[in-house]
Amino acid sequence: MNLIVAADKNWAIGKDNKLLVSIPADMKFFRQTTTGKVVVMGRKTLESFPNGLPLKNRVNIVLTRNEKYQVQNAIIVHSLEELKKELIKYNSEDIYVIGGDSIYKQLLPYCSLAHVTRIDHAYEADTYFPDLDELPGWHLAGDSDEQTYFDLEYSFMLYQNRNPQKL
Repeated sequence: MNLIVAADKNWAIGKDNKLLVSIPADMKFFRQTTTGKVVVMGRKTLESFPNGLPLKNRVNIVLTRNEKYQVQNAIIVHSLEELKKELIKYNSEDIYVIGGDSIYKQLLPYCSLAHVTRIDHAYEADTYFPDLDELPGWHLAGDSDEQTYFDLEYSFMLYQNRNPQKL
C-alpha cells in the first residue's frame, strides 16, 4: 500500500480542512499517480473535494465512524477491520492513502511507499503528517530536483518503509 501527501517544511498538510497550497504540478502528479487506482480517505477529506464528490476514475474508499454516512460512487467502511477486508480485494501496489491526518496515522504502518511533495515553506496549519525523516523504518529512497512554482520551491520525494505491516 502507498500513500501520497503534500507537506510543508514542518510536515504540515492542511488548515481548516483545506490544502495549504495548490501547486499545479503536484495536482498533476496526484492525478497521474492515483487515476485507475484505489484511494483511501476519511470523510472530511472526501467532503473537501469539489462538491464533496468522490474522485473520478478511481475506486474511492471512505473510512468513517458515522454509521449513517453514505455517498454515491464510494465504498464506505466504518472500522480498520472493515477497511482491511475491503482492501484485500485489490493489489496492494494500487492502493493509495490520501488523507486526512488521522487516516494517514492509522494506515502509515501498512504503507511501503510514501510519495511526498515537500514544500520549502512553513504555513499556518492545524493538520500535520508524521515526520518520516524521524520515524524508525522509513528512509528517503529518492527525490526530484527542486521545482519552482512562482516563489515556492518544492520537491517530489519518495520514502520507503523497510518493514511495512501486513494488512
